Amino acid sequence: MTRHTTRAVSGGAGGIRHGNLRHGNLPRTALTALAPSVWGTTYVVTTELLPHGHPLFAGLLRALPAGLIALAVTRTLPRGAWWGKAAALGVLNIGLFLPLLFIAAQRLPGGVAATLAAAQPLVVAVLAVTVLHERLSARRLVWAVAGVVGVGLVVIGPDAALDTVGIVAGLAGAATMALGVTLTKRWGRPADVGPTTFAGWQLTAGGLFLLPLAFLVEGSPPAIGPAAALGYLWLGLVGGLITYALWFQGITALPVSSVAVLALLSPLVAAVLGAVLLGQTLGPVQLVGFALSLAAIVAGQLPPRTRSHDSVSTPTPEGTPR
Repeated sequence: MTRHTTRAVSGGAGGIRHGNLRHGNLPRTALTALAPSVWGTTYVVTTELLPHGHPLFAGLLRALPAGLIALAVTRTLPRGAWWGKAAALGVLNIGLFLPLLFIAAQRLPGGVAATLAAAQPLVVAVLAVTVLHERLSARRLVWAVAGVVGVGLVVIGPDAALDTVGIVAGLAGAATMALGVTLTKRWGRPADVGPTTFAGWQLTAGGLFLLPLAFLVEGSPPAIGPAAALGYLWLGLVGGLITYALWFQGITALPVSSVAVLALLSPLVAAVLGAVLLGQTLGPVQLVGFALSLAAIVAGQLPPRTRSHDSVSTPTPEGTPR
């Protein structure tokens, strides 16, 4: 595959760098935001429908069947250098991220784990400088920090306990996903490959990475009843194939920092579902954090300020520029 066809849809360092609203990208942003919003249902689905004690098996069923279905439907395999790139992205975005996420969730209160995961936009802001050669944006850093603080206010309770292994796993998970997002932006995808195929490559690679890990760590798979089957179906088809296709399409089409901050929607949706379905309460502090996180998400979609000298100046009759 030639290099110029890959760049045609890459959106990498030389791609779109302005905010989403200025370029009429609101529909694309809304579709991309569906992915982390759906991922926010993972907690309630896992706790209420799936067998306990098998998080890696849940990650395996979330990734591998969806990836194989995508490959069977599209009948398109990677070519050339994309075998290695698809494998690397699949391991980063799915294969490594899910185990680290589950380790953090097992060893830390859910609120602490969610707050550590919310640090992903901060890591992306730094990686965008080193990997995509973008200028460091103080405004995006400030709003990324505000988003993390907001999520912390929403989900961290007064009895939150800290565990070293859990904290390291949570931060490593955020860094792993951030690197995967940034490399996805840099490499883009081949021009003749659609988002479903692209998601299928990564889901399959991530699932194959998880396959031996799940059996080595957790042993035999659990018994699957009707409720668990429904939960696995939701996580695999909707929370896996459909949402990852939207997510990767958004990364290639939108500014990477704007996409990264959308990940804050996941813990916010989880908090809302906890309140609606599980009877958990959202007090004044949580509502303030919710508003702060939403403000950070909206601010991440706004275009950067342009300087007046960017526009062409027109000479006045006196010969002085206006």
